[in-house]
Amino acid sequence: MPATTSTPRGLDGVVAVQTRLSHVDGQNGILVIGGYELKQLAGKVTFEEAAHLLWTGHLPTRSEAEKLSREMAPLRPIPKSAMAIVCEAAKQGAPPIDAMRMACSALSLDVHGGPNNISHDADIWNAKMLVARLPTIIAAYTRTVAGRAPIAPRTDLSLAANFLYMVNGKEVDPIAARALDTYWVTVIDHGMNASTFTARVIASTRSDMVSAVTGAIGALKGPLHGGAPGPVLDMLIGIRTAENAEDWVRRELAAGRRIMGFGHRIYKVRDPRAEVLAQVAREMAGAVLHDRRLFDLAREVEKTALRLLHDVKPGRNLKTNVEFYTALVLQSLGLPPSTFVAMFACGRCAGWCAHVIEQHVEDHLIRPQSKYIGPRGPTMQR
Repeated sequence: MPATTSTPRGLDGVVAVQTRLSHVDGQNGILVIGGYELKQLAGKVTFEEAAHLLWTGHLPTRSEAEKLSREMAPLRPIPKSAMAIVCEAAKQGAPPIDAMRMACSALSLDVHGGPNNISHDADIWNAKMLVARLPTIIAAYTRTVAGRAPIAPRTDLSLAANFLYMVNGKEVDPIAARALDTYWVTVIDHGMNASTFTARVIASTRSDMVSAVTGAIGALKGPLHGGAPGPVLDMLIGIRTAENAEDWVRRELAAGRRIMGFGHRIYKVRDPRAEVLAQVAREMAGAVLHDRRLFDLAREVEKTALRLLHDVKPGRNLKTNVEFYTALVLQSLGLPPSTFVAMFACGRCAGWCAHVIEQHVEDHLIRPQSKYIGPRGPTMQR
């Protein structure tokens, strides 16, 4: 039956599902995760604890948190089949997010209860497995591209600390590990975005969690969703000094180009995730790199860009978004910009898994209608 009402383009403003997982208040700049405002969680709970919150509905007790860590740590190694995909992807020069997508799909060979099991127990186990292994995939890719052998994961470190160990092969600075942990908590879930909706649509068919997460990674790859933290660094490098910022931004605006790291589809005020990551970047700049020059430049560029955006594009409410300080945090960890979207996926995976769990409980096929706008009744010519 054809739709009888006009549907907003891109389903803008349409409520597709009910969820207890997260809420985005774009007018007031508030992000709620599992009932808590982001500022109550980021930097105060570990990434694993935040994942537990989304998967179970409550923050873990100390014993529950320790149990979750014990269960997830042994799941970090990836099967040989997945490692072969990662190494071949690196050899062929595939982007890290593509390597992640391809290797993730191979994890279907190693799931709980078989590839078609969508029971609650299977979903929880597979969520732990996916969140544990995506960082291993990216660490292996990063080392392979650099001409170094992948390093096996350790079980005595947190997920974030272990990732940095697998990348660098040395003991991890606790401030760096805490920074990455906070970053992953910050991006763990964010309403009904494109990749999350993709995961829920796949799960609504009673497909399995690995398939749903693989599809979500594919959706995240698109630049309209995955964002552009890498180009933020290019922008800062191009500006070079605070004195150059105003002329540079004015030229970009006059040419009709976007100022990277500013503006958001939902937020009409400063992105609350940017607020959290600005503090993380500040700590990283002084404690880990012992060099605040890039951070100080970024702060000056931010002030200049906000002022000019307000003047040149009044009423657009183009404020700092999560991409701006993501670039500084991940760069401070020594990660190449090509990995930034995949690093985002490592954090968002916990949210995707929570949505799959929720959708499997809902057990209702997501099947919107379309409005036909093509020709009717043309005469066939033979």
